Amino acid sequence: MTESEKLSGRRIAMLATDGFEQSELTEPKRLLETAGAQVDVIAPGGATQIRGWDKKNWGDPVNVDVALQDAQADNYDALMLPGGVMNPDKLRLEPAAIALIGQFGTSGKLIAAICHGPWTLIDAGLVDGCKLTSWPSLRKDLENAGAQWEDSEVVRDGQLITSRKPQDIPAFSGAVIAALEQADAV
Repeated sequence: MTESEKLSGRRIAMLATDGFEQSELTEPKRLLETAGAQVDVIAPGGATQIRGWDKKNWGDPVNVDVALQDAQADNYDALMLPGGVMNPDKLRLEPAAIALIGQFGTSGKLIAAICHGPWTLIDAGLVDGCKLTSWPSLRKDLENAGAQWEDSEVVRDGQLITSRKPQDIPAFSGAVIAALEQADAV
């Protein structure tokens, strides 16, 4: 099997809005697509593009493939939640975003969140009793919601894969690809 066939036929939802950390959306998306997956960027508000945050400035726009109101967990094998401070903070206030994350949680499908992305998992009620990692400033939020926080580049607990920061993207993406290759991951 070639690299580009590993995830052939797999479809990944990537939920984000303006202010996502540029590298935490674009690099995992590229790596998943290189492995053969179809990755749909999903965003609220009817936007046709969303704009990333690249270190200290606005980054490049990314095309939106599916409007949040039209997205259904049943259409996907996994959900990815990129970080950045603004992105998950805005998504936490979107009932439809939290509902979609909850659909993935209820279905048992893989959910991968990096950096500040795990914030939305709290609102979806998915962290109590789980072992997770995140950007260090989320530690207390996650612990207060019942999670066991760990300072590791990637943590997998059941259907959840979490990671800390942009430097962890290769390990994070690799863990997601490996999980999707396993028959029990979907």
